[in-house]
Amino acid sequence: MKNYKILKRFLIWRMRNINDRQFLMIVSAVLGILVGIGAVVIKNSVHIIQSLLTSSFTQDYGNYLYLIYPSIGILIAVLFIKFIIRQHVGHGIPSVLYAVSKNKGIIKRHNIISSIITSTFTVGFGGSVGLEGPTVATGAAIGSNLGRLLHLNYKQISMLLGVACAASMAAIFKAPIAAIVFAIEVIMLDLTMASVVPLLIASSTAVLTSYFFLDQAVLYPFDIKEGFRLEDIHFYILLGLLTGLVSAYFTNMYIFIESKFSKIKKWHLKLILGGTILGGLFFFFPALYGEGYEAVNSTLQGEVTSLFNNSIFYSLKDKMGVIFFLFIAVILMKAVATAVTFGAGGIGGIFAPTLFMGAFTGLFYAKLINFVGIGGGIMESNFALVGMGGLIAGVLHGPLTAIFLIAEITGGYELFVPLMITATISYATVKFFIPNSVYTYQLAKRGHLFTHHKDHVVLSLMKVTSLIERNFNTIGPDQTLGDLVKIFSQSQRNLFPVVDQDNKFLGIIRLDDIRQIMFKPELYEDTKISSLMITPVVTIDPDESMQVVAKKFQDSGKFNIAVIKDGYYLGFVSRAKVFSKYRRLLKHFSDH
Repeated sequence: MKNYKILKRFLIWRMRNINDRQFLMIVSAVLGILVGIGAVVIKNSVHIIQSLLTSSFTQDYGNYLYLIYPSIGILIAVLFIKFIIRQHVGHGIPSVLYAVSKNKGIIKRHNIISSIITSTFTVGFGGSVGLEGPTVATGAAIGSNLGRLLHLNYKQISMLLGVACAASMAAIFKAPIAAIVFAIEVIMLDLTMASVVPLLIASSTAVLTSYFFLDQAVLYPFDIKEGFRLEDIHFYILLGLLTGLVSAYFTNMYIFIESKFSKIKKWHLKLILGGTILGGLFFFFPALYGEGYEAVNSTLQGEVTSLFNNSIFYSLKDKMGVIFFLFIAVILMKAVATAVTFGAGGIGGIFAPTLFMGAFTGLFYAKLINFVGIGGGIMESNFALVGMGGLIAGVLHGPLTAIFLIAEITGGYELFVPLMITATISYATVKFFIPNSVYTYQLAKRGHLFTHHKDHVVLSLMKVTSLIERNFNTIGPDQTLGDLVKIFSQSQRNLFPVVDQDNKFLGIIRLDDIRQIMFKPELYEDTKISSLMITPVVTIDPDESMQVVAKKFQDSGKFNIAVIKDGYYLGFVSRAKVFSKYRRLLKHFSDH
């Protein structure tokens, strides 16, 4: 109670002395620091666990502990969710998109801690996923709950979610510019001065916090031995096509495996199946273990050692045929390992797997070109770096994010042009096959996808149930025209729903249709309502989205449409009320 009084006094003081924009800047700075600390905790916790588990492994043979590690990590995560949190823990970015689209920016408080703990054990024990998704989920949960604590409105909380996502990406990748682009392109935060300044503040404070604890080194250090050559442009164009196809494969495989695991209802069966698959994959292809940070760094140096280290194939590391086989196997199986990790109950993100597949795809492509002997020899490490951009652009449907992120996390700014070429072509290629990214396909399927278009955003915030008008006088089918005239004298409406004794909807009577016989008393007793009513072609279900409802009004030209649930009459929705609510929300949502 005492804390509530202090908060109330602070909020009153704030309203009197600090305007909304200034206050959001201050909150963004605080949010950046908190999210930066969260990113450091996740990163260091995973590093400690992985060091404890794998530091004794030798490079020249396969280690059987790979068979059991992933099951242990996912089991801990699942038990924590099932018996301690006892609530759903979403997969980072899709959860944020849903919260903004359909849940008024509300993310439950437990996500501040639950994403950190579950992802730490999932990835620390080898789950083939990344840490950026849980970091984003943690940051967004902090932003959502901080906004609610400070009594901010929906628009402000939604902005804080986008700001928190940018801060999370800035902290985990040490890439503040790419983080802002990500918030605008992927999280789809509107680019206005009201949002840009908080984004800049949160990203900079988050990355400074990360620098303080993790130093200023780039995440994937890259030495450019040879810059972009104009004569290699066609190779980068072809790499864009290849990474686009690999992105489509990743997305489809992710969706397919997720759908298969979702049909398994018992959590322990998911765990056993997923753990068995992951154990086998890690034993034969150890490069798939965990985030793949070291494997990507090795690939960016043009090396293939990560394909063989701790592997049963170590003795064959000099055979070119085996190298190409392992490249293809690792690229294809990384998508499987990532999807299975999620399907089995693990918590993580897909940025790291995407970067991994991109680096390996680019290096494989370059080595194949050099092996065949076309092009006079190309710089293999450059193609590994650009391949990362191609996969990010294709999987996330975010070419700008890909370009700036890869340049920032590797220091490879001299390869900006090939990054632009490959990322753009990869994005165009994958869009030909898949309209939505791996983050948004579920939301789009349910009609819950948040977009940059304000009209779609506003419609998504409206619900049919809040628009139903119930002040229509009903009448029974066995009543007469005389009864209707009496009801009409007491009604201000020109529509009369016809329902039976159980409130089952049968049809409607429109005043315009009976106007000619209303004043003929001789028809009052013998004319039944059932002979006058019409059955409307268009009705509304209360669970339908407002996009569907708006289309029904547009296509039918009706001014009022009946709302029917399982055959029962609930009321009417009017075009005028929909438009009025739309205008109010649009005014509230827009920045002025």
